[in-house]
Amino acid sequence: MSRVNAAKVEGRARGSAWRQVIARQEVGVVLILAAMVVFLSVYTDTFLTSTNLFNITRAFSWIAISAFGQCMVIITGGVDLSVGSVMGLSGLASAMWLVRGVPVPLAVAGGLAVGLIVGMANGLMITKGKLPPFIATLGTLWMARGICNGVTGGWPVRDLPQSFRALGQHDIPIGNVGVPLPLIFMLILAVITSLFLSRTTWGYRIYAVGGNEEATRLSGINTDRVKIMVYSICGFLTAIGGVLMTARLGVAAPTAATAYELDVIAAAVVGGTSFSGGEGTILGVLVGAAIMQVLRTGLVLTGVSAYWLQAVQGLVIVIAIMADQLRKRRR
Repeated sequence: MSRVNAAKVEGRARGSAWRQVIARQEVGVVLILAAMVVFLSVYTDTFLTSTNLFNITRAFSWIAISAFGQCMVIITGGVDLSVGSVMGLSGLASAMWLVRGVPVPLAVAGGLAVGLIVGMANGLMITKGKLPPFIATLGTLWMARGICNGVTGGWPVRDLPQSFRALGQHDIPIGNVGVPLPLIFMLILAVITSLFLSRTTWGYRIYAVGGNEEATRLSGINTDRVKIMVYSICGFLTAIGGVLMTARLGVAAPTAATAYELDVIAAAVVGGTSFSGGEGTILGVLVGAAIMQVLRTGLVLTGVSAYWLQAVQGLVIVIAIMADQLRKRRR
């Protein structure tokens, strides 16, 4: 091959690689987040302050942690509508054990176990009971919220110990700033779940189930086991988010995390997780969660009424799904 032809082939390869990078939806959401940050930095005087930025990261940390699990569920072609109620139930379970004198580590472990059990129940209803994910998790949403209201009589659980509240309120001093502890938990879990999805056999199986479940089953992979696993992981991660949220608030209300399932699903979908299954990354989910929280904060800082927030969130979700569908058609 001549040097000229070799150069052309190399140029095409570089161009193709560059187009593949640009086509990744993660790049698009990062650019959107950057544009929002630039706009709010210019439009307001308080957005870029360290206090505001760390408040933003603290506020979306438990949403992002739950969205990591939701991402896995959606990759398999399912959805978990119960995450908001499970978040509230897990935090409430830990709080009720704490006020009864149970040590903080055991109370936290109990709350995480509740989320794991609910997630496993979702997986079993979908795989063994043959219920559609929408119906199964919608039922769990109402059951978990009903348990929250039933066991408390509608009253919040207060007087949580400081050692527990520190999980959500404590800042780790790094240099001249204090980094919120929930942010550190979120980043650690982001790395762990990302490595799990991209570097393990089970991660490959999750993508395979979402890409073509029947072909995956015929290849010898137990698809039911994969689904039970992802719903269990989603419940467990959601419970972590619920415990951190409760620790931050310092009180466990039976209505806590109401409608948070919309925020969690939005974080996953905006971050590039495809409802068609088989696609999604933890990095994209992390950026998606940041976009939703920056959007929420931006509306407040620009003086837009909070009553418009849900309308804007719904619009963002619809646009994200439409963009995903258009991207698939162009392939």
